[in-house]
Amino acid sequence: MNARRAASPPRATIRWDRVGRLALLAVLACVLLLYVSPVNQYVTQSRTAASHHAELEEQRRDNVALKARVRQLRRPDALEREARELGMVRAGERAFVIRGAEPPR
Repeated sequence: MNARRAASPPRATIRWDRVGRLALLAVLACVLLLYVSPVNQYVTQSRTAASHHAELEEQRRDNVALKARVRQLRRPDALEREARELGMVRAGERAFVIRGAEPPR
């Protein structure tokens, strides 16, 4: 019987430990691929949120400036001051124009 075993070609055996490792690697690769899209969406939303926060802060600063401007324009002398900046004069006043001078800032 030993002679027959020596003469017959060796049987191909399945190495189950290698098959198991390959299967685990395939499952790991699938799980990693499933995480790509959510991670991409998270990064995109983070960038969008950051830009919206920056825009919101800019609008808050503008709002504060506009509220200050409203308070300034509600003062009693504001109408006259604005009219004079536009070059208007009261009835009966004389307007003088100086050419070549820079306007006040």
